[in-house]
Amino acid sequence: MSEPVALYAEFTAIPGAAAEVEALIRDYAQVVRAEPGNIAFEVYRRLESPEGFVVFETYRDRDGFAAHLEAEPGRVFNAKLTPLIVEPHSALSFLTPVGAP
Repeated sequence: MSEPVALYAEFTAIPGAAAEVEALIRDYAQVVRAEPGNIAFEVYRRLESPEGFVVFETYRDRDGFAAHLEAEPGRVFNAKLTPLIVEPHSALSFLTPVGAP
């Protein structure tokens, strides 16, 4: 079994779309949290810039993350999200733990 996969995704709602983006990501979070390989899917809005969103995600292993990427709900979510955000897609940053767990 591989190590857990941890990452955060960032994106910015276009002007006037933050409430729609929040509703969309809130619904999608429920779907992702039910995936067998998901450990955490936490959604935040930036205090200093409320149109900015950050999603912290953790998956049991690479297979769990791969299954998440291949799942149909993710494709549907991204198709709805893309026209509502400034960036061409979410910016992903993969993380590695420091020190003992």
